[in-house]
Amino acid sequence: MLEGIDPLLTGELLLHLDRMGHSDAVVVADAHFPAWALGARVVDLPGTTTPAVVAAIRSVLPLDDAPGMDLMESADATVLDVQRELMAAAGTDEETTRFVERFAYYDVAQGAYLMVRTGETRKYGNALLRKGVVGHPSA
Repeated sequence: MLEGIDPLLTGELLLHLDRMGHSDAVVVADAHFPAWALGARVVDLPGTTTPAVVAAIRSVLPLDDAPGMDLMESADATVLDVQRELMAAAGTDEETTRFVERFAYYDVAQGAYLMVRTGETRKYGNALLRKGVVGHPSA
């Protein structure tokens, strides 16, 4: 354990987050997401929710310029409760978040540096975060 670090941020996860460069992406995926099929690097965090993991990651990782986060658009394009929780956890809103059609989202996610698979069971509970420049707060 480290003091001041969210306990959801395991050593393995911190290592990968540290290795990410500016604009590299991390997908925080729900339990339904094909993380192992799409990602070369996958960290499993069973028993967690995607909003909790997004909040933990955001405690150490700044977002890139908007849109710094992509969410998978629901089937009827309604913004779901889990998506509102993800935006709150990331510090974004509907204006600064990009909603991507489901199959296009898989294509975007496949290019991510890292996938974090959670135990989230709510549909469309996936977030792609792009890493901003560390140490330079956005204006």
